[in-house]
Amino acid sequence: MLVDRKGAIEYVVVGDRGRIELPDFRRIRTDLRRFRGLRCIHTHFGEAGLSREDLTDLSLLRLDTMTALDVTDDGRPGQVHTAHLSPDFDPPGDAARPELWRLLPPCDVHRLDLNYEAFIRDLEGEFVRKTSQLRRQEHAERAILLGVTTGPVDAERERMDELEELAYSADAQVIDRFVQRRAALDPRYLLGRGKLQELITRSMQLGATLLIFNQTLTPTQSRLIGRETDLKVIDRNQLILDIFSRRARSQEGKLQVELAQLQYLMPRLVEFDDSLSRLSGGIGGRGPGETSLEVNRRRIKDRIDRLEQKLAAIRTSRRQRRLGRQRRGAPVVSIIGYTNAGKSTLMNALTRAAVPVEDKLFATLDPVSRRMRLPWGQEVIVSDTVGFIRELPPPLLEAFKATLEEIEDSALIIHLVDATSAQRDHHILTVERLLADLGLDGIPRLRVLNKADRLDPAEQIHLAQRYGDLAVSALRGDGLERLAGEIRTALDGAAVAAWSR
Repeated sequence: MLVDRKGAIEYVVVGDRGRIELPDFRRIRTDLRRFRGLRCIHTHFGEAGLSREDLTDLSLLRLDTMTALDVTDDGRPGQVHTAHLSPDFDPPGDAARPELWRLLPPCDVHRLDLNYEAFIRDLEGEFVRKTSQLRRQEHAERAILLGVTTGPVDAERERMDELEELAYSADAQVIDRFVQRRAALDPRYLLGRGKLQELITRSMQLGATLLIFNQTLTPTQSRLIGRETDLKVIDRNQLILDIFSRRARSQEGKLQVELAQLQYLMPRLVEFDDSLSRLSGGIGGRGPGETSLEVNRRRIKDRIDRLEQKLAAIRTSRRQRRLGRQRRGAPVVSIIGYTNAGKSTLMNALTRAAVPVEDKLFATLDPVSRRMRLPWGQEVIVSDTVGFIRELPPPLLEAFKATLEEIEDSALIIHLVDATSAQRDHHILTVERLLADLGLDGIPRLRVLNKADRLDPAEQIHLAQRYGDLAVSALRGDGLERLAGEIRTALDGAAVAAWSR
């Protein structure tokens, strides 16, 4: 039986000796901080206590309580077992999490004495009070990060560290994170049913408003997970696109971001309404007309075409500016690197520019070029480009080809590496692969280890010997004179190579 808080029986469900099928309440949306308003009371034959399936339904359906009544072999009622969701929570981290539910002490059915109405009112009030306090502490989105992998868990945890930095760059507050290893990813929910149950309960406990997956979600997966959890669901690609949309300042950058977002949205349009198509008038528009979905797709496609035309014009203008610089004989030195490696800080140190600097991923989005006079009088143009990142969304990489074309005419590329990052080997490999994909791996490169001021002298020497690179501190200015000398040597070598060709 499913009973409401006034004691009225809402549903009677008949099953067999092994199981019963409860109604699907997940289509009925409720406040995530509150329960369903129904308690489930059912019998167990020859089994003592609540089963794992009982507790799973308690979490997934957000029931007030789950009660099982033991039935003895002679058909008499035995003990009563009751469980409810736990309002306890702990900070995110690797510490042991509290139980998702609490079990009340079992008792004989004839000795059951519980003021249910007052009990559930106090329990739900505790949930609402705690989650409301948490939400008032921060105005940002309260996000839970999720990673599901079929490979090593440690590697996924490292990737989750980067996802947390991305969430911070998007001004989200990370309140918890989950990593699950599976033999195969679930085609519907990506993660397993047990982990989904835990996720729903933790979301209630912590007052979460957003779920961020480290893996790319299909449109169906996003829709199903959102329906199960009643939360906003995005993946890593959507998070990166959101960061780019926040940081774009120039007209070009805004156009590129909008194009990437539309290209990402296009295959994810879903028809939600099965009703008749709304009619469209005009010549050629008589008859059944277009469905709302078709109209949206056509409008998005038209907007994509217009954006691509505008970006093509920008490419032409950019190409003319590059030709002008070449005629003036000023070589271009492009600074590239993994995001948050310190490219803008180095740009400011070399050229006295005032590029905004922030300790966040993708803090600088729009490319910047400034003139720099080397100590011996030679003038060069230094260009700061958008940061690279592993598994950059293909639509975003395609949209920013106009920006990255600036590198094509570079006489030298400075590949800046964050020497303090534990993932520096992966960062180097990611940048090298992206350069190869863009056909830019033939340009002379000078790799520089940045943030050397955060390392002790022995570690600086070790890293410089290991990678064979120059170590600098763009923030403090250490090693910049030597870097200028290396730039001159590299430019002279590039000029000789070009002359010999």
